Amino acid sequence: MTTTAPPGNAPARQDGTSTGAVGAGRAFGWLLIITGAAGLLASWVITIDKTKILEAKAEGKTFTPGCSLNPIVSCGNIMESDQASAFGFSNPMLGLVAYGIVICVGVGLLTGATFPRWYWLAFNAGTLFGVGFVTWLQYQSLYEINSLCLWCCLAWVATIFMFWYVTGFNMRQGFLPAPAGLRDLAAEFHWVVPVLHVGVIGMMVLTRWWDFWTS
Repeated sequence: MTTTAPPGNAPARQDGTSTGAVGAGRAFGWLLIITGAAGLLASWVITIDKTKILEAKAEGKTFTPGCSLNPIVSCGNIMESDQASAFGFSNPMLGLVAYGIVICVGVGLLTGATFPRWYWLAFNAGTLFGVGFVTWLQYQSLYEINSLCLWCCLAWVATIFMFWYVTGFNMRQGFLPAPAGLRDLAAEFHWVVPVLHVGVIGMMVLTRWWDFWTS
């Protein structure tokens, strides 16, 4: 990482895409900070509540998280499921690290930092893993555990937005191959795909428990 060259001063190909280290605008930096902070907050609260659940169990008691509002919106069911420790440890531990990195990248961009192509692609790969993981968790939540966790939903939305915005950025810079028309669409309508993605998830939640929501 370098901080000597301001964003936009990287060498460019004839089609206008970047070939060297590039930064990004303040809006993109703030988006990474906000989505990273939202995911970090969700991970932190889930970690605290999961710890309280385990402590209560050790004492022969029961702890009900504050976000367990009804049989469907029940964070406790999610936290005590096998899926909550997909890699042998609590999932939010991944979030505490990953979302912290996202915040650091956003802060770096605000200070004028630039990153090379390999860094942006690695960052994109990380967000791709994140959105893939939360998609699996969404399926497990809706169709296997049959419960929702509001803090998990916040992390889902944050991850979806950061993935699509980082992907769009890499497309516009030429770090990801894409036709010029697609790059132009990513620049002009960068908000459309993440909003549609979140909308689809919202419709799935609505239809999954339609009778409960409308009763």
